[in-house]
Amino acid sequence: MDPTDDLGRPVPVPRPPRRVVSLVPSLTEAVAVSAPGMLAGATDYCTHPAGLGVRRVGGTKYPSVDRIIALDPDLVLANVEENREEDVEALRALGVPVWVTYPQDLDQALASLQRLTTALGLGTPTWLAAARDAWRPPHVGPRVRAAIPVWRKPWVVLGGGTFAGDLLRRLGVDNVFDGTDRYPRPSLVDINAASPELMVLPDEPYAFTDDDGPEAFPGVPCALVSGRHLTWYGPSLASARAVLTAALAPFTGRP
Repeated sequence: MDPTDDLGRPVPVPRPPRRVVSLVPSLTEAVAVSAPGMLAGATDYCTHPAGLGVRRVGGTKYPSVDRIIALDPDLVLANVEENREEDVEALRALGVPVWVTYPQDLDQALASLQRLTTALGLGTPTWLAAARDAWRPPHVGPRVRAAIPVWRKPWVVLGGGTFAGDLLRRLGVDNVFDGTDRYPRPSLVDINAASPELMVLPDEPYAFTDDDGPEAFPGVPCALVSGRHLTWYGPSLASARAVLTAALAPFTGRP
């Protein structure tokens, strides 16, 4: 029986896969760290691990199907939110198996990664075991109400049911837009009217910086955090708790 991806779809994964193309930066890192010889191609936005030397197939939203096919993959990795369904279907129509992920919280991400690494014949990589251990202790300490923009022009914030929002919740950050759509587009007036005690500003997908973002929220403290550690599910999860805790510590009262 073929293993199933996050959407419950059976995927005829070769045993073992020889050539994998990843259209998801965090999964590119997962494969490259665990079995570098297996990775045949990745997107232009796949930046980790450093010095990744594989063929590039374009962006996550608009990859070149022709370039992917030219790499003769026996499996392509995709994600519901990062990749377009039409590209996934185009690859399937050409006979290429596509494994689609869709984790919406940490537990789902860890289970998704285990399902994928098992399907790839990699078992439980050391980084995955380390990630489980790192996130196992519950949060103890004060909590803070925050808004978490992930884009501006227009403003887009984390809503309910997101992987990144779940990580922050586990670190004592309560999302003032929890309970809304997953990625609502409130106006700047609406964001400030929600009375957040803190703004959490990641450096991706929008690259918020000291002088691009905080000025929109006068009087509200702003924590600039690593977008990779907040939004990627892969090897970065092993260090994400420590990295994010350190960035939030001045605002949450944690050491």
